[in-house]
Amino acid sequence: MKFLQLSHQILSPPKQEQTPQELSPFKKGFFWAARTRILLWYVAIIIFIFMVSMPVFRHLLYQRVDARVRRQLIKKMFAFNKMIGNPIASQAPDQEIANLVNQVEGRSKPPSSTEELKQFFNEFLKQQIIEDDSFLLTFVNGKFFKSSPTARPPEFQEDTELMRQWAAKTRSTERKLEIPQSNLGGMIYKTQIVKVNGRVLGVFVVAHTTAGEREEALEAIQTIVHVSGGVLVLAVILVWVGSGRVLAPLRVLSTTTRSISESDLSKRIPVRGSGEIAELATTFNEMMNRLQLAFRTQRKFINDAGHELRTPITIIRGHLELMGDDPQEREETITLVLDELDRMNRFVEDLILLAKAERPDFLQLETVDLTTITEELFTKARALADRQWCLDAIAQGKMVVDRQRLTQAVMNLAQNATQHTQTEDTIAIGSLIDNNLVHFWVRDTGSGIAESDHIKIFERFARAANSRRRSDGAGLGLSIVKAIAEAHDGGVKLQSTLGEGSIFTIVLPWETSHLNN
Repeated sequence: MKFLQLSHQILSPPKQEQTPQELSPFKKGFFWAARTRILLWYVAIIIFIFMVSMPVFRHLLYQRVDARVRRQLIKKMFAFNKMIGNPIASQAPDQEIANLVNQVEGRSKPPSSTEELKQFFNEFLKQQIIEDDSFLLTFVNGKFFKSSPTARPPEFQEDTELMRQWAAKTRSTERKLEIPQSNLGGMIYKTQIVKVNGRVLGVFVVAHTTAGEREEALEAIQTIVHVSGGVLVLAVILVWVGSGRVLAPLRVLSTTTRSISESDLSKRIPVRGSGEIAELATTFNEMMNRLQLAFRTQRKFINDAGHELRTPITIIRGHLELMGDDPQEREETITLVLDELDRMNRFVEDLILLAKAERPDFLQLETVDLTTITEELFTKARALADRQWCLDAIAQGKMVVDRQRLTQAVMNLAQNATQHTQTEDTIAIGSLIDNNLVHFWVRDTGSGIAESDHIKIFERFARAANSRRRSDGAGLGLSIVKAIAEAHDGGVKLQSTLGEGSIFTIVLPWETSHLNN
């Protein structure tokens, strides 16, 4: 009984006291919750996007304002050149401006005197429709003449440095952009000189201040910011609700996990929809299926191991309790007790072997000759029992294998065959190489195995339903064969017909990467 208690302690995971923080993932605080962190990340990303996009948006708006202003200046300057008779008017940058210029009636030649130029400036300024923040300024003989509109900001008064520079212009500036630092907030202008006989007679300037345009752009940006702020608040609420629904399976996972115990492993998470969360729930359910199977196998193993050990212990205790003083009786009892102890020792060694089968150092590999090892297996098997032994075939070649483990597996199959056959039955051993696989088989003409037991008999402590075996083994022999074959990256196949016999075949890879290293 102590063995059973010790086995249960070793195989069962220790139970640990769960602290309140372990019972609930939300005990660490509100800001540790995944839902809250998702929301904070979302808000941080949106704020970052706004902080980056608003300056870019403002810059793009300013560029569009400047482009529109330059276009208006070009229209005014082409109209001026057309009316004054300059040939440059024909070089319109696009069809729209060209059509506009063609509608303007112009002079056949530029003015030839100061009076004609002043008369032309007067007529031109009267015909022009001036947009907001636009100014048309004229200069004659290096002095300011007239402007439209007549009311001008302080920067456009006659005594300013800018006005003196325009009055002294000796060459035209086409699409030249200058934004001086002033209360106007910036300005775009174009100048055109009027020459008579090679002498600069006058200067025409069309200018547009950008302060008003940019204020309108800033108002648009402010409106966008206000609307975006409201949208952000609404988006935060929707994200909070949506993240709660998305993370709901995780809360179910947490609740289900806390409700699972060693005595109840049947709880599962309902899987809805698809995606990572559904995949997580599916993976968790698959893990629980494996754990439930492992616990069920563990309980079965403990029960079977206890049953197998209980019988010899009971026999030993009973005989020791009834043992008298008669020397012959004592000798018989000691012999029986030693036999039962030997059986218990074999059982424990088999369990240790199955436990070692999962270790990387389970196999001691070496190169063996298939002909030699097949003949050795046949010679050793013939000593197991009085049967009609036969050597079916012998493979030719060499392979890397654990000689002792392979011998142990084949001997287990041969021992199993002797337990299901009579003296007149045949037991055959053979080997061959087929499709880069090495086959070792043990064939018998015994009682056979029902098809329903073909898989079950390889489990630990399993016995066939129709078994007439006379062995006192614990049902670990075929489990050991399977473990040794799988350790070599191989397997075991069974062909059997009830009442006609069985063929157990160990199939091993002839050349595998891990065996050749």
